[in-house]
Amino acid sequence: MKLSILVPIYNEEATLAKSLGRILAVTWPEDVEVEVVAVNDGSRDRSLQIMNEIDDPRLVVHSHSVNQGKGAAIRTASQIASGDYMVICDADLEYAPEELPSLLEPVTRGEARVVFGTRTFTSHTAYSFLYVLGNRGVTLVANVLFNSYISDLETCFKMMPLDLYRELDIVSAGFGMEAEVAGKLLGRGIRPYEVPISYVARSREEGKKLTWKDGVEAVWILGRQRAAAARRHRDSRG
Repeated sequence: MKLSILVPIYNEEATLAKSLGRILAVTWPEDVEVEVVAVNDGSRDRSLQIMNEIDDPRLVVHSHSVNQGKGAAIRTASQIASGDYMVICDADLEYAPEELPSLLEPVTRGEARVVFGTRTFTSHTAYSFLYVLGNRGVTLVANVLFNSYISDLETCFKMMPLDLYRELDIVSAGFGMEAEVAGKLLGRGIRPYEVPISYVARSREEGKKLTWKDGVEAVWILGRQRAAAARRHRDSRG
């Protein structure tokens, strides 16, 4: 199997060298080939320079001339990628790249096609109460709309076949892509296998970019995807 790790990057010079170094240092099973597709999404700092200074044949670097958003960066990365499977990994060190192989285990055992890494929020890892509450609220909306029971809709760690991700045709340019991915999967009747992962949120001062507006957009996107799934169901029944 070949796995493509897709890394969206926007103004991450403080953590980028360390995060890419940790991603490239992850130990994988011998029969797993890995490529890291990093997309600089119009950064105004030294992010692109840092990426270009890393000498590793597994690293594929692409750059947007202007910032387009996380969803757009992942879309570009998915078009460039050549793996059988893909997984998203941010460059901000909130997630531990060393835990990525745990997402692959259910796939190699034949138990799952789609795997989400589910975060555990604790007092020393959560950014704020309102952030956690917002995440729980958006996840609850998804579960109600799609009669599902996922634990963490907004998780960055989402692993699935690369062809499936392309088929989803994610159009949300920003953070709304997380809700669109989950909504389109649930709308197809695909229930992600969930694996617990660790998480350490950074503060707004450290570069946290997600805001309450992204939560509102996520709810809107989920409602739209639920309506689209209902239309497809009606059409299939004639």
